[in-house]
Amino acid sequence: STGAVKMQPKAEELKFFTKNDGYVHIHPSSVNYQTRHFESPYLVYHEKIKTSRVFIRDCSMVSVYPLVLLGGGQVHMQLLRGDFVISLDDGWIRFVAASHQVAELVKELRSELDQLLQDKIKNPSMDLCLCPRGSRIIGMIVKLVTTQ
Repeated sequence: STGAVKMQPKAEELKFFTKNDGYVHIHPSSVNYQTRHFESPYLVYHEKIKTSRVFIRDCSMVSVYPLVLLGGGQVHMQLLRGDFVISLDDGWIRFVAASHQVAELVKELRSELDQLLQDKIKNPSMDLCLCPRGSRIIGMIVKLVTTQ
């Protein structure tokens, strides 16, 4: 009956943290400007501009598994204070895995995807859906991303 009710931030108050620029805001011309809540705290963006402050435009929310599987840099795993942590970008982005097995499987899936993409670059005519290895890897990624 008494107490505070958590309010969603106003559009101009919502900010995200980047490695190089610190806090950035979604530009008022962006279609996501009025979005006050994102399921994931991670966004990808196309354009960054600085006027009165640093803004991003053309942004989309990205969830954890697509970020780990398709993000740049190497994937590392380590044990920190009893938690298995998956890290990207030299440890700047970190996720706690449910178990050691989950962390290892995600790291291995990323490695397999990277190798599959290298094979496709070497042989552009390769059909990934007809290739048994490729179809298994792609099927697993689709299942993981759609059921998270």
